[in-house]
Amino acid sequence: MELKQVVAFVTGGASGLGEATVRRIVNDGGKAMLLDLAVERGEQLASELGGNALFQKMDVCSPEDVQIALERTIQEFGHVNVVMNCAGIATAEKVLGKKGPHALESFSKTLQVNLIGSFNVIRLAAAQMVKNVPNAGGERGVIISTASVAAYEGQIGQAAYSASKGGIVGMTLPIAREMAGHGIRVMTIAPGLFETPMSDSLPEEAHKSLGSMIPFPSRLGYPEEYALLVRSILENPMLNGTAIRLDGAIRMQPR
Repeated sequence: MELKQVVAFVTGGASGLGEATVRRIVNDGGKAMLLDLAVERGEQLASELGGNALFQKMDVCSPEDVQIALERTIQEFGHVNVVMNCAGIATAEKVLGKKGPHALESFSKTLQVNLIGSFNVIRLAAAQMVKNVPNAGGERGVIISTASVAAYEGQIGQAAYSASKGGIVGMTLPIAREMAGHGIRVMTIAPGLFETPMSDSLPEEAHKSLGSMIPFPSRLGYPEEYALLVRSILENPMLNGTAIRLDGAIRMQPR
């Protein structure tokens, strides 16, 4: 896919990995609709990036919100040919903690936002993508979701988070196989330890400690490096139906 032809629908687009992706797409000549619940930050970023970026408040778990946002994107930019699922939440809770068993509500909410929210966006966006005119290679669109290395090496306290991210990895291939007939590629990125709003609240020593766990480079990943992989996936039509680890060779320990 030519980067200048990209019209991206980016969830979690107001910060972290989503923000970096929006910036990369717009800087490469594409257009982006950034979706988030953080209205002030989203509007500020869209204003900073100019007319090729717009903001829409959206809850990934709401079919109505997603449909309205898709319709606005098509109205403003003509079509949608890239979906970036970057919205997500993290939960740290043991199955048997000091306060008793893991709260079922927090487990359900994590899956609802991370897994079901991603699928909600995929299913509704795919219904629009199939209407696109294919490019010279027969491609109508690209869908990229965000998992985590926790999908493979979940730590103690990450049962809910790992389940939600493992689900994203698990659904990548079957959706890619189904979408192949429509010329839509489906990929997942599984980041390791990255600098995001969730890590920004940690003390500097904690940052260094986390970074030292990564073989090379021994630091937290930069959101811009995630965005570079997004660009590579968009440009390479043979990348389809798999999850790519972006982790500096880290393999998470139990705790």
